[in-house]
Amino acid sequence: MSTPSQGFIESSEVKLEETKRTARILNIVLMVATSPRRYLRRDLAERFEVSERMIDKDLEIIRHGLRLQMYRERSGYFFEQIPDLPTLKLGFTEALALLTAVQSAQKVSGIGSPELAAAVARLESLFPDEYLTMLRQLAKPVPMTDQRQHRQSMLAVLGRAHLEGRKLWIRYETASRGGNINERIVHPYALVPYVRSWQLVAYCEKRCDVVMFKVDRIHEARILDANYTIPADFDFDKYMGNAWGMMRAGDLPVETVILKFTSEAGRWVAEEDWHNSQQIEHMEDGSLLFQVRIPITPEFVNWVLYYGPKVEVLEPAHLRETVREGHRQAYVLYAKEW
Repeated sequence: MSTPSQGFIESSEVKLEETKRTARILNIVLMVATSPRRYLRRDLAERFEVSERMIDKDLEIIRHGLRLQMYRERSGYFFEQIPDLPTLKLGFTEALALLTAVQSAQKVSGIGSPELAAAVARLESLFPDEYLTMLRQLAKPVPMTDQRQHRQSMLAVLGRAHLEGRKLWIRYETASRGGNINERIVHPYALVPYVRSWQLVAYCEKRCDVVMFKVDRIHEARILDANYTIPADFDFDKYMGNAWGMMRAGDLPVETVILKFTSEAGRWVAEEDWHNSQQIEHMEDGSLLFQVRIPITPEFVNWVLYYGPKVEVLEPAHLRETVREGHRQAYVLYAKEW
């Protein structure tokens, strides 16, 4: 006789398997839609680590449950036609929020496609004419420079490899060693936008470790006919640790940092969530005390230097000295006669 707790565990396991299967079916649809005639039944079974019989059942759900007409040739499965989604009714505030989000995506460096532009046009068509001038002012086109075009093409390849679980060959320019360019085989784990660029988190076969690559330094990328699986215990937040920004701290210790901002700079700093450990205290004279517990990386030092005379490092002493030296070097540079 099973106990209530055993029944709960069994029920949870069933729900987990149902969730995994739903995710697998949606992934199959996406993979076949983006790469027609690329995957056979055995390829899908290897990709998702299930039996070919299970894949057959998934394909039946796609054909009869989702009513997507999937066909098969010797090279793989394909859809003859992907149906359009039914018309979606949106309230005014919902449509405005969605339009603003899509317009913001257009401005993220590296995101840009005919489909995104078409989505903006359709959303704009929902609004009365008197709103259009104002809405279009919010989404001025971003010039497509060579760098942005390269970044966009790289993101398309990296995103597809990540989606399909396929290894990548890349030619990468390192930041150190004089910008040496070398070849690597990587397994994409995550694509993350940061400041004006993107970072690829991937397992590097050359380094035998999970490494972060700046997308702008990837000169070439080619998807390989080899699959990989992201380890079940990989967690992006744990990988980053208590890092400030996107620079991992390695073996640097976590320290308590206390900064004192002027009232002017303090207003800007207090408006943002910079780190999950931050604590803010408004002082009677209008200044602001800002405290975080982080490993002190060069990225964080540069952030402090950015505020110049509007911030004072109170703790720790070695950070105070580092910032002081940075300002001293700047003074020496600008004290030179032209």
